[in-house]
Amino acid sequence: MTYLNAKNNQKLNTRQIRSFKKKTTNKNLQMLTCYDFQTSQLLNETNLDLILVGDSLGNVILGYDYTIEVSIDTMVLFSKAVKKGAPEKFVIADLPFGSYASMELGLANSIKLFQQSGVEALKLEGAYTQELQLIERLTQIGIPVMGHIGLTPQSVHEQGGYYTHGKDEYSQKKLMNESLALQAAGCFAIVLEFVEQGLAQKITEALTIPTIGIGSGTMTDGQVLVINDLLHLGKNDPPKFCKPLANIYQTKKQLIEDYLK
Repeated sequence: MTYLNAKNNQKLNTRQIRSFKKKTTNKNLQMLTCYDFQTSQLLNETNLDLILVGDSLGNVILGYDYTIEVSIDTMVLFSKAVKKGAPEKFVIADLPFGSYASMELGLANSIKLFQQSGVEALKLEGAYTQELQLIERLTQIGIPVMGHIGLTPQSVHEQGGYYTHGKDEYSQKKLMNESLALQAAGCFAIVLEFVEQGLAQKITEALTIPTIGIGSGTMTDGQVLVINDLLHLGKNDPPKFCKPLANIYQTKKQLIEDYLK
C-alpha cells in the first residue's frame, strides 16, 4: 500500500515526505524510476508516490556501460519530458557524475536542472564534506535534496564494483554517520542502495526523515525500483532483488514477430 492512497491522490510535498515514517503509518513510500514522457503519463494515472528520473537512463535508455557518461544536459532533457507527462507527481531528478565536483559547479548545474526541468527535487550521491555543504546551500535557496548512500553507481570504480555495503563494523559506522549528516544538512529523504538489511533498519530507526531502499531489505520506509526492471522491458534479466511482474520484452517481441508474419 502506498502512502499517497491516504492523501486522496494529491501530489506529495517535501513537508509530508520529510515527516513520513513507515512504523507510524504502516505504509510504504513507493518510488519508481522513469525516463520518458509516455511512461510518466501512465504513472501519473496511478497511486505511485514518487518518480525518480535516474541517471541510470545512461544504462537503460542510452546503452552506456556506466552512469558516469550521462551529462547535465541529458538529465535536463529527460527530466523535462518525465515532468511534462506527470504533472501531478512529485518528481526527483539525479545530478549526474561530475556535475557537482565543486561548490560553484554544483550550484550552477543544480539550478539549471531544477529550473529547466520543472521537477520538485534533486538527488545526489555521497555524504562527504563537499556534498553536505552543497546540500545545505541548495536547501537554503529553495531546492529540495534527496540523499543517496551505500552503493553509489557514480563511484563504482572507486568503490570497486557492485556489492552490498555495511557488512563490517567500519562501514556500518560510516554509513550511519553519513545518514545522520545528510539529515542534518537538510535532505528530506535518503536512498539506501545495497545496504546490509540489518544496518538499513538501524539507519531507518535512527532518522526522522524517511529512507527509501533498493536492494536493502524491507525495513526501510519506502522502496524504489527501475520500472524497466519491474516490467522486464529490456533483454537482460533484472537484478536479483527485483522480481519482475511480467516479461514485456518477450511479449513485445512476439507481437512484432506476429505482425511481420
